[in-house]
Amino acid sequence: MRPIVATLAAAGTTPTLPLDIHGRPEISLQVDVLSGSPTWTIQQTVDDVFNSAITPTWINHPDTNMVGQTVDRQGNYAYLPSAVRLTQTGAGSVRLTIIQAGITG
Repeated sequence: MRPIVATLAAAGTTPTLPLDIHGRPEISLQVDVLSGSPTWTIQQTVDDVFNSAITPTWINHPDTNMVGQTVDRQGNYAYLPSAVRLTQTGAGSVRLTIIQAGITG
């Protein structure tokens, strides 16, 4: 799978970033602080983000190295959420890169 990249240039939340729920569960996450001093958090959901009748419940990443951070970090998932997003407070910009392992045959 090609990397999924989302950047925030101010406080807010990225769009929902769906993952391949039929793919492999190995997922790498990297957050880079590009400027300023923002505080960022990775969140995930297992709700169906394509079903408009459902409002996804977003939960902070279980690894505290991916919650309330102000520096570059790498993390991963040991399970497969259906979607991920990045939230930011404070001034500055951050970039999230996600790589989900491809199917091997």
